[in-house]
Amino acid sequence: MNGQLHLGHTFSLSKCEFAVGYQRLRGKVCLFPFGLHCTGMPIKACADKLKREMEDFGFPPQFPLEEETSLSTSSSAASVQEVPIDKAKGKKSKAAAKTGSSKYQWNIMRSLNLKDDDIARFADPHHWLGYFPQLAKDDLKKMGVKVDWRRTFITTDANPYYDSFVRWQFLRLKERNKIKFGKRYTIYSPLDDQPCMDHDRSTGEGAGPQEYTLIKMRAIEPFPQKLKVLAGRAVFLVAATLRPETMYGQTNCWVRPDMKYIAFELANGEVFVCTQRAARNMAYQGFTKTNGKVDVLMHLTGQDILGIALKAPLTSFQAIYTLPMLTIKEGKGTGIVTSVPSDAPDDFAALRDLQKKQPLREKYGIKDEMVLPFNPVPIIEVPGFGNLSAVTACEQLKVQSQNDKEKLTEAKERVYLKGFYEGVMLVGSYAGQKVQDVKQLIKEQILDANEAVVYKEPEKQIISRSGDECVVALCDQWYLDYGETAWKQITAESLKQLETFADDVRKNFEATLDWLHEHACSRSYGLGTKLPWDPQYLIESLSDSTIYMAFYTVSHLLQGGVFDGHSASPLHISPQQMTPEVWDFVFFKEAPFPRTDVPKAALLKMRSEFEFWYGVDLRVSGKDLIPNHLTYYLYNHCAIWPEDRSKWPKAVRANGHLLLNSEKMSKSTGNFLTLQEAIEKYSADGMRLSLADAGDTIEDANFVETMADAGILRIYTLLEWTKEILANTESLRSGPADTYNDKVFISEMNKGIIETAQHYDRLMFKEALRTGFFEFQAARDRYRELCTEGMNRDLVLRFIEQQVLILSPICPHICEHIWKRLGKLNSIMRASWPVAGAVDNVLLASSSYLMDAAHSFRLRLKNLCQPAKGKKILPEKPTNGTIYVAKTYPMWQNKILILLKSLHDKSGVMPDNKEVSVQLKNMPELKKYTKKLMPFVQAVKENVEVQGLKALNLTLDFDELVVLQENIVYLTNTLELEGLVLKSCVEAEDVKIQEECCPGKPIIAYRSEASVPVLFVNPQPCSGHFQLTVPILEGDTVMKIAYRMWKLDRLIKNPNSLKLLRYEDSVMGPRQVPVFGEPEAGKLSIPESAVFTIDAEKKTVCLVNNGATLDIGLQMAYLVV
Repeated sequence: MNGQLHLGHTFSLSKCEFAVGYQRLRGKVCLFPFGLHCTGMPIKACADKLKREMEDFGFPPQFPLEEETSLSTSSSAASVQEVPIDKAKGKKSKAAAKTGSSKYQWNIMRSLNLKDDDIARFADPHHWLGYFPQLAKDDLKKMGVKVDWRRTFITTDANPYYDSFVRWQFLRLKERNKIKFGKRYTIYSPLDDQPCMDHDRSTGEGAGPQEYTLIKMRAIEPFPQKLKVLAGRAVFLVAATLRPETMYGQTNCWVRPDMKYIAFELANGEVFVCTQRAARNMAYQGFTKTNGKVDVLMHLTGQDILGIALKAPLTSFQAIYTLPMLTIKEGKGTGIVTSVPSDAPDDFAALRDLQKKQPLREKYGIKDEMVLPFNPVPIIEVPGFGNLSAVTACEQLKVQSQNDKEKLTEAKERVYLKGFYEGVMLVGSYAGQKVQDVKQLIKEQILDANEAVVYKEPEKQIISRSGDECVVALCDQWYLDYGETAWKQITAESLKQLETFADDVRKNFEATLDWLHEHACSRSYGLGTKLPWDPQYLIESLSDSTIYMAFYTVSHLLQGGVFDGHSASPLHISPQQMTPEVWDFVFFKEAPFPRTDVPKAALLKMRSEFEFWYGVDLRVSGKDLIPNHLTYYLYNHCAIWPEDRSKWPKAVRANGHLLLNSEKMSKSTGNFLTLQEAIEKYSADGMRLSLADAGDTIEDANFVETMADAGILRIYTLLEWTKEILANTESLRSGPADTYNDKVFISEMNKGIIETAQHYDRLMFKEALRTGFFEFQAARDRYRELCTEGMNRDLVLRFIEQQVLILSPICPHICEHIWKRLGKLNSIMRASWPVAGAVDNVLLASSSYLMDAAHSFRLRLKNLCQPAKGKKILPEKPTNGTIYVAKTYPMWQNKILILLKSLHDKSGVMPDNKEVSVQLKNMPELKKYTKKLMPFVQAVKENVEVQGLKALNLTLDFDELVVLQENIVYLTNTLELEGLVLKSCVEAEDVKIQEECCPGKPIIAYRSEASVPVLFVNPQPCSGHFQLTVPILEGDTVMKIAYRMWKLDRLIKNPNSLKLLRYEDSVMGPRQVPVFGEPEAGKLSIPESAVFTIDAEKKTVCLVNNGATLDIGLQMAYLVV
């Protein structure tokens, strides 16, 4: 808690928040507590830096102008000084991204809008504990999280109850021999003078010590001029290798001419030559006289030590020489590289360059005898690559020089693993044996001969939060022995019963269990709880937070609702009374009642709370915590409750990091949002919706601000539509919901509820949002579009209620608001998940068929209305259409489907095209369809991938004609036609239609029917309606014309409101001046039973009513009533 919560924190906690909301709807009693972790270095380091800045620059600090950097817009105070970027990643680490661009801690605090007098208080680390935790609580309340804030606490000894709890945990771990003391290798910060665990790092989280074999290559006198002062001493160039078994093939040693090296003295008097960085690591591993001090004898460059003769272990050459290589990196190993060109492609390419290029040798003063006699030595037989695997790989890939980096990388990938697992030694005492079996034996051989030593360094660059580059140190410390066999086995058992929601998460856990051994649990700097038996040490931050969830169950009974426990306890229990025996009684069912003055009823209440709630049903964290915190979480639960599996964790949900607009969040670039800023910008529900939509998997998720804006609009649209519906319920259709589209809508809602529940159960909130909001809304939209007779009132109200219920875990505020508008008395938080009815999959398939058919009809109409190629004149828009439907496939398609089904039934898989083609050649009746056969086969196989084996059915599960007839009005309207006719494809005159029409794929044929344009005039004064030219077709009725007019003039709200009039005198009537206020004067109403007939050639329109035919002319009138 050294800054405000940001969107990354919020993403992880939102998973718990959504899950709690859902499980409450399912009728479960849920507890979502939220603790505030303050243990570790960051707060203390920041506070100390503020102290130093006031001491160095006064109060308020006056920083040197030339060193000032621009103020960051950061909201975190996590930085303590400039932190180098982990170049191996090419990105800023988590802590570095939090820092912003300011160099000084004071400026970072100013960026939080704090005044100088307020900043000065932060020089006391305990002030941080009262400031940022409260901000976190305030922001989370604005978000609307369902947290029981009575149970919230801060860690460290600032909270005496939590301090007592952690001390109890560690006493029990030590009693059970889980904590040990001794020398061990660990990542160590020389500046902080203590181990540097993951949470103490600015870069390099997750990295541990990497062990190398340090090959000692003794320099042979006479030494070059620069080294003459060391004459008579044992001087070794030392190279770090992971492949000691290849030392038989050494031909030379590589150094980089422009790299800086040092010669330093060891405790045994020997002299090592390597980089300063490597020597610094060695100084903390017992190499030097004084721990941590490098006794530098001289500074060198690579040029100074080129051409030195060396005696190297295991090589067949009496002496090898130091040669130049320009690609050696200073940040890895010792800067000295031993060369084995037989099995290392880089070595072979570099040696070949020197042998071929005399100018290159002359440039660095390398004599011919130092290079030319040294050819690759066969030492390992690798299947497929022979006994010179590197040479073979470089020849296969046509590597020209050491600058062909991509090819050399590929060559290494080809030979290294294969050489280890399949290679067989050709030389040495282990000749004939596999490399993987003797690698360790060869290593021990050269170690025993004092020709090599064990050396460790960090796997990659690690920077502490103090800005110090860490080393690997061999130091005395208390550590948790996670490598203990029995402890590892029981933890593996707990992992088997753990729900991880993703195979990748489980595999990461399993991999961690394989390599994890010890973990240093003590430090001397920072905030935390002191080790009970060795109070000079603090318990580090990854170790005091492994079973803290148990403290949640009783914290509200101890702390009195305050974070730090400095308030009257509701049970009147003091921290001093919470002895280890008291904690035993609370957390262990079999523990006897302790000797204590705490009332038994109080302790029984605490035990009851613990037994009711524990174990943890769900833990959510970032994926980067799997190799440390989450695995320690499993270990410690198994250690504290080894016999009570009910207390072991039940589920862990690991998520990826959160990107913002597809980029890593970083304050220094401005691509950053705190929780507070996100709520202010997008509202609580808008932000929550976007967090749910950001991603579900262990891969990095993406919060896209444009999508957040769109989400707010979706929520607003839902609210406004709901308000409109509730205000106009009388306009909706009443009665039973029994139409085709009613039934489809009911099934779609039921399906949405079921699928959304399944996604919520699996914590797949992006998917839950898809099925429970986006697709749920789409189902409503389809229903509204298809219901030409109007939506059913009861169904619409049911939809609104179900929509807000299934969306409420993600967007509770807007759902609560709509819930109240529905007239519900209790909060939606007390509601239940909607009960889904049966899902009619055949009905849904028919609805999908309808929408696909309508889409294909629209595409065909669009293409038909495009001008011909090279023409600009648009063709006449069709007025009518005929839809042709097939009950069965054409003969040739029928035979193919039968064949495919038969072949599938025999083998259990879809046959390949070659097999099908052979079978089709044996069917002479299909010969004339040869060009169509295989494309159809491929189309069917693609359909099988999407639909399953039902794509091979010869008929559909529903009647296409019935579905289309039920929706003929919708199809007519959506295609903007005057009429549609349904026919069987066998009735088609076009042979192509008969051949191509098949089940599920109706074909439409468009046509244009003759019409006569008639002018309709509106005589109503001040109505806003004027005149419309409307085409009249043969057989039109009043309703057809009214509907056509409604489409032409959107000011006409309802076609049923139109009244059509004809003139009494069809010739003179239109020429007379209308009588104001008497719109029907000189006109007669046209009855709905009348039918219009036309003569397109003569341009006449007649009205047929009750057997009489009347010419009504080309002008009529209409009223909107």
